[in-house]
Amino acid sequence: MKRNLRFYFALMFARGTALVLKLIGRKGTSMPGSWAIILCPDFIGRMPKPKKIIGITGTNGKTTVSNMIEDVLEDNGIEFMCNRSGTNVATGVASTLIANSHFFGKPKCDLAVFELDERSAPNIYPYMQPDIVLCTNIFRDSYKRNAHAEFILDILNKEIPKGTKLVLNGDDPLCSSIKPENDRVYFGIDHLDTDKKECDNIVNDVPACPKCHGPLVHDIVRYHHIGRVHCEACGYRSPDIDYLATDIDTKDMRMNVTVGGKKSEYPLLNSTNINIYNALAAIATLREFGLSEEKIRNSMEKMGISETRYSEKEVNGRKYILHLAKGQNPIACSRAFENIRNAPGKKSVVMFLDDYFDARHTVENTAWFYDTDFEFLNDPSIVQVVIAGARHHDTYVRTLLAGVPAEKIVHMRDESDTPAAVSKEADTVFILYDVYTIRLANDIRDKMIEREKEGETK
Repeated sequence: MKRNLRFYFALMFARGTALVLKLIGRKGTSMPGSWAIILCPDFIGRMPKPKKIIGITGTNGKTTVSNMIEDVLEDNGIEFMCNRSGTNVATGVASTLIANSHFFGKPKCDLAVFELDERSAPNIYPYMQPDIVLCTNIFRDSYKRNAHAEFILDILNKEIPKGTKLVLNGDDPLCSSIKPENDRVYFGIDHLDTDKKECDNIVNDVPACPKCHGPLVHDIVRYHHIGRVHCEACGYRSPDIDYLATDIDTKDMRMNVTVGGKKSEYPLLNSTNINIYNALAAIATLREFGLSEEKIRNSMEKMGISETRYSEKEVNGRKYILHLAKGQNPIACSRAFENIRNAPGKKSVVMFLDDYFDARHTVENTAWFYDTDFEFLNDPSIVQVVIAGARHHDTYVRTLLAGVPAEKIVHMRDESDTPAAVSKEADTVFILYDVYTIRLANDIRDKMIEREKEGETK
C-alpha cells in the first residue's frame, strides 16, 4: 500500500505518544500502535516492513517459543525487531514497527519476529505477509474468545496468506491441516514411554476424522488430541514428520532431532512434553529461517525457560516451583496438573487460577473448570491442595468432584493467607498462577521461603 497523508499523520501522532510515554516512564505499551490504527485503520499495511518476517502463533506455547527464537537470534548477533515487550495483537505489531523505524517509517533492521494472537489474524495478515508462520498447536482456550478449536482453525485458514511457508505441529491433527495448499514442514516427537492408546483427558477436540468426519483411530495419544492418528474410512493419517525429536533423555536433558535422515543433538530446557514441543518448534523455525544446527545448539546450551513461565527455588531441601497455568484455559491447566502428578516426591499444590481481569467480578463463567482435568490432582503423591482467590468456593467444589479428599483441601479468599496453610509434609510446593499474576505468585513464594527459613511451615 502507498503511504498517504493520513498515514504520515498517524505515524507522527504515534511517535509523539511514544515520546510522552517515555518521558513519564511508561514502557512496553501498545498505545502508540493503538493511536496509529485509530487514525489510519490500514496503518500496518502502509507501514514499511522488514525484508523478512517470522510469525509465531498457536493456542499454547507461542510466548515461550517466541522468546527462544529471539534469544537464539540475539546470541548469534542477528538484528531483528520483535513485540516481546508489547502485545501480540495488531496494536502491538504496529507499536513494534513504529519503535523500530526511522522518522518516516523505514525499518531499522531486515528481520521481524512477531508473536501473533490467533484471533487477531483478520487484523494482521491482510496487511502483512510473513515469510514463515509457526503454529505451535490449536486447542480450545478461554470461553470468552476461543471456546472452540475449529473456530480458531477456520480463522487461520481464512487469513494466513497463500505465499507464507508454514511450520506446523504434525502431531496435532488440527494444526497440521492449516492451509493445505501452502508450502510447509512438520515437527513432531517420536514414541515416548508415556504415550497412551486412549485419551484420558476430559477434552478431546478431534474425535472424528478432519477429512471425512468418520471414526478416527488413535495410534498414539500423548495428551488431549495430540498424538498420531489415522482414518480407516478415507485413508487420512498424520503427516510424515520433517523435524522428528528422538532419543529424548530427561535425565541428561538431551534430545536428538532427525532432519532428512541426519540426527543432531540439542539440549532439553525442560522435561515436560509441551516444552519438548516448544523447543522442537523453535529449532524447526530457526532451521527454516536458515540458521545452522550448530549455531542453534550452541545458543540453546546457554538458555533456560523464561522465569515468567516456570522457575524453581530450593530451601532446606524443599522445592518451591512457580508453574504457569493460564486462567480460563482448560488445556493449559490440565497440562500443569498432569506435570505435577508426574513429578517425583510428595507435593503440595497452591492454586491462583482466577483470571486477573475478572477476579473482581463474582459473575465469571466457571464452566471451564469442568473441561479441566482436576482429576490429575487426585493422586496419592499430592498431599495437599491449597486454593485461593475470588472463586475459591467454585474451585473447591470442582476439586471435590474430581475425587480429592476434603481433608487434603484448604481454601480461602485472600491469597496472602496461603503461606501459613502450606503443609511441611510436601517435598515440593507447586504454585500455579495466571499470566498476569506472576508478581503475586512471586510475592507468595518469597513469603513461603521466608517462613521456611524461620521454621514456621506447618
